[in-house]
This record gives sequence, C-alpha cells and structure tokens, in this order.
Amino acid sequence: MVTEIAYLAIDPGNADAFEEAVRKAIPVFAGASGCRAMRLERVHEDEAQYRLVVEWDSVEHHMVTFRQTPAFEEWRALAGPFFVAPPRVEHWRRVPGFSAE
Repeated sequence: MVTEIAYLAIDPGNADAFEEAVRKAIPVFAGASGCRAMRLERVHEDEAQYRLVVEWDSVEHHMVTFRQTPAFEEWRALAGPFFVAPPRVEHWRRVPGFSAE
C-alpha cells in the first residue's frame, strides 16, 4: 500500500466552497479501483494550505489506473478551479516497525 499526499494551495476566502467540492468527490475516490481511503486535512497555521491524503493499493493504481479514467477528470473538475498553484504530489510508504498504534 502507498499513501498519496497532494499538497493543495487555495484562496482561503474560498475554503467553504473548496471543502464542499472535495466532499462531493468522496464517491469518486470511493469507487476508484485500488483506493482504500481518502481524507482532507488543513494546515492550522496557514488556512490556504490543505493536503489530500489517499491510500492506494499501489502507485500504479493512482498514477495509471485512476488518472486514465473519467473519475480523475471529475475530481479535477470539482477541486481544480480552487487551486492557486499546481498541486505537489508525493507517494509515501510506511516503514515497518515504526508505529505507536
């Protein structure tokens, strides 16, 4: 499993509308092949900064399978108009043995 972290910058004056757009995208991710979970987080110290955290079965499920579907276009149509800069996306994996869960 990998975790996609997309760093998103928006105009904080549009935060409510942006969050509603992402809320509408929840079913888009829920129905995507290889998607296990998603959540949206906001930086406490900078209300213009968010990160979208999506758990995928593999990088390929995100970068190939999801991105080549109409679902990706739907996601970008919902959230993309709010971006003030291109999202920065990274893929993370857990390091075994380092968890306090």
